[in-house]
Order: sequence, then C-alpha cells, then structure tokens
Amino acid sequence: MTHQRLLEICVFNIDTAIAVEKAGADRIELCENYDNGGTTPSYGYLKSVRDKINIPVFPMIRSRGGDFFHSANEIDIMRKDIILCKELGFEGVVVGLLNKNGTIDKENTARLVEAAFPLSVTFHRAFDRCISPLEALETIIDCGCKRILTSGQMPKVTEGLDLVATLVNQANGRIIIMPGSGLNSGNVQSIIDKTHVQEVHTSARVKIPSQSAYQNPLIVENFDNDFVNIEEIKKIKSAIAVN
Repeated sequence: MTHQRLLEICVFNIDTAIAVEKAGADRIELCENYDNGGTTPSYGYLKSVRDKINIPVFPMIRSRGGDFFHSANEIDIMRKDIILCKELGFEGVVVGLLNKNGTIDKENTARLVEAAFPLSVTFHRAFDRCISPLEALETIIDCGCKRILTSGQMPKVTEGLDLVATLVNQANGRIIIMPGSGLNSGNVQSIIDKTHVQEVHTSARVKIPSQSAYQNPLIVENFDNDFVNIEEIKKIKSAIAVN
C-alpha cells in the first residue's frame, strides 16, 4: 500500500500560499515577517487566505519578533489571535513560549492550547532555544500540543539529526516530531531514513525582484519579495512518497 508523508510549507504572503497549494503541499504554516522569524498574520491576510486556500492552514501565533519569553499582555494578544483563528475556521495554530531560564512556559502554553481547542497546536522552533530538549518534549506533550517543529537545536536540521531521532524515539507516537530548517529535496530522504519522521517542513523560499518601476536612489532598500520554488516542492513531494 502506498501512502504519502506530509509536507508543510511555511509561507509569508498570500501569493506564495496560493502557489504552494497548487504545487501540492499538504499544509501551510502561515506567517508574516520572515526577517523576524515569523509573526502573526494580519486579519486581512488571515481572512483572504482562509477564503482562497483549501488545504489545512496553521497560522503563526507570535505577537512580535525577538525572544520567546512573553509578557502577560503579549500572551493575552496571542490568546485573542487564537480565538480569531478558530472563528475563521483554521485547522490549527503554531505557538512557542519559553521561560527566562530556557524551560518551556508550561502554564501559558497549556492555556493557549486550551484556548485553541479543538484546533491542532504545533510548538514551533522556540523548542530549539530551550535548555533541556528531552525534558521539554515531555512538558510540551503534557500541554496538549500535537507536534514539535525542530531542527534538533542546530541552525540546520541536517546538523541536528541525532537529537531529532532521539526525540522521535522518546515521543513514541505521543506527539509528532517535524524536522525543518535547511530541509530540501536533496536531503529529505536521508533525514527520513535517519529519523523515521512522518511530516517534514520547509519554506522552499526564493526571492523575486520588486515590480516597482521607480525606487528612490537616495534610499537604498531591498525591495525583493518572498516567493516559493514550485519545482522544489514537487521534488520533495515525490521524494517523500513511500511504499
């Protein structure tokens, strides 16, 4: 029997989301602000994607860039954004909260998971900044999250595969471990062989030139736009098909 492992693509604008669905991705992580590591999409962005995209979409719930220790006011914003995502009919959300000492903020993560119910909750790469990943895994499971996005606490997942494999073994089916950061069509098979994961994550991101005909020569800015490598998505989809 042939089945397909799942490919999630991280996108940063609506044109990319539309292209990603057409290319055959299974799920979208919806973000704004790539340079800040991803923040919560605006209402208009959320609503437009929900109206136009038919595959599952998990919006990023993160009120700002920077570290992953959040104030009570910021967590309240995240809770309200999660409720909005439920009202708009999204299938899941993506969160990640740490304490100042690098442990998982269990109390507030559990609160956000409860607010999101019955949506599926992914704990994002804040996990890669935590102090004790094996202990953090158990905490995140206790909070009710359904998956962890991780590069194995390394800049690129290919450098963190030993930890990813350890996490998969320790999780033992209780939570999905989803590798990302640096994953591509050339290494996805070796990542799967090493870790036995069932879901993978990438942005397959490319930059396309601005279409603005005029740019003030006295103000030097990079106006390139984020898009996606369609052929790369198709190659990854082909690579993760298994017997």
